[in-house]
Amino acid sequence: MIEMKNVTKKYPNGVVATNGISVNIKQGEFVYVVGPSGAGKSTFIKLMYREEKATSGEITVNGIDLASLKNKKVPFLRRQIGVVFQDFKLLPRLNVYENVAFALEVIEEEPAEIRRRVMEVLELVGLKQKARMFPNELSGGEQQRVSIARSIVNVPKVVIADEPTGNLDPETSWDIMNLFEEINARGTTIVMATHNREIVNTIRRRVIAVEGGMIVRDEHGGDYGYEN
Repeated sequence: MIEMKNVTKKYPNGVVATNGISVNIKQGEFVYVVGPSGAGKSTFIKLMYREEKATSGEITVNGIDLASLKNKKVPFLRRQIGVVFQDFKLLPRLNVYENVAFALEVIEEEPAEIRRRVMEVLELVGLKQKARMFPNELSGGEQQRVSIARSIVNVPKVVIADEPTGNLDPETSWDIMNLFEEINARGTTIVMATHNREIVNTIRRRVIAVEGGMIVRDEHGGDYGYEN
């Protein structure tokens, strides 16, 4: 599903964000990526959807070689990957329905299929009744649910989430985690960078700890391992 072999990312300023990382994530896994601030977590997951390009090493996602992938082909890769951000990244002038539908419109899906799939995912995330509302009319938790709906409307093989509960209160964070668990139970691979110690220690999944740009721990059913 996702395989990295000896992957290094060095920025022009000399900072080495990942240093010789090798990892294999199988289809259907739920993986937390943890570590202190500045450890290289964000770069590690950005490499998976080609937001960043590795300086050296091999990365394969769902059979696609990211090292040799031409820039013009990156949008085709992104159709197989859903991405959820801490700050939602919703389009403010589009309502809930339109924000989710946009992911299908850019690939020129048929209008009838767009409506079917958008309403299906909005029902899954509990926002079917708020389809015509705009982002500024929603709570933070509801905005994150829209972001998640948008990330899964293409039925991706993997969802990559970068601190998806970082801006949410504890109760809302648990609601979002329950949603991720339901998506994972349907067979979608989840890779989530997080600082939420309580969530990692309660919902036990595979934990990959990154420090200094290297994987220092990789264990199934692991704990967070850091003091917040």
